[in-house]
This record gives sequence, C-alpha cells and structure tokens, in this order.
Amino acid sequence: MYYSEPVRIARCAMEEFIRHGVLIGTPDWVSEEFLSKRAGCFVSLHTSNGSLRGCIGTIYPLQENVALEIIQNAISASTKDPRFPPVEASELADIDVSVDILSPPERTTLSGLDPKKYGVIVSLGYRKGVLLPDLEGVDTIQKQLSIALRKAGIRESEDYSIFRFSVERYR
Repeated sequence: MYYSEPVRIARCAMEEFIRHGVLIGTPDWVSEEFLSKRAGCFVSLHTSNGSLRGCIGTIYPLQENVALEIIQNAISASTKDPRFPPVEASELADIDVSVDILSPPERTTLSGLDPKKYGVIVSLGYRKGVLLPDLEGVDTIQKQLSIALRKAGIRESEDYSIFRFSVERYR
C-alpha cells in the first residue's frame, strides 16, 4: 500500500516506539520539504472500521521541523491520548493514519468559519478547544463550534476568541 511521506514518517515512529520502545530520529529518506519547514500538525489514528483510535497534535510547532513534529505527535497519538489505551503492536496493521499539517492560526469571527475548509480553535484564558476541518458529521459552523467549545469547557455565552486554520491532509 502507498502512503504519503508524512504518513510514512508517522507509521515508522509509531511502529518503532510501540514494538521496540525506540524514539526514532529523522529517517534519512525524509525530503527537504519536511526538514526545512516548521508547522504544527495533528496525527489521527482510526481503526479499519473508521472509529477514532487516537489523535494528538500541536497548533504551533514545538520541534525544529515538521518531520520531528510528526514523529512526536504520532507517538503521542498512539500512546498518550487520554481517551484510549495505548496502541498495542497487534493493532498496528489495522490502524489507518492521517497527518494534518496546519497553517498558522488567524483570528476570525463566525462568518469566517467553514467546517469543510477550516479547522477552529476557541480559547478563553487557559481553556482551549481545537477541531480539525472536514470531519465526518461536522457539516455546520454551529456544530463545529459547539464541539470545540465543549472540548475547551467553554460555555457559548462566554466571551471567547475564535481562530481558524487550514490543513494539508495526508493519508
């Protein structure tokens, strides 16, 4: 099966960490595109039947390049998502991986949102909720906002900030 380069990076990191406890460095086959750029990214894991199995990411880059950002987030998505137990080696073959590389977030209003095109970040003080764009079942701005607010523990009546971002999605 063919995987995009970001997904190959994520799978390699996950598999080495889960099978051998090894945190890999950047593989020598990674292209300059992913070595020269910094960006936040999310790594999402789904079971073969489409159920979410893990999703962890960074809005802003924390690593020196996108490849290292993917490696860290792939390991976190497979071992540290508090909603799920850590992925086991026996599950690896049945997990689909996607990688979303984020544009820098920009402040917006409700009228600037589009759940198919933009992800959303809501924030109020230390509370923050993030939702990626183009998710199954999230077809309206209100639904997207409602989920992000719930994740952040922010009530709709509170005075929160809204940011949007676009993604390059890799499978």
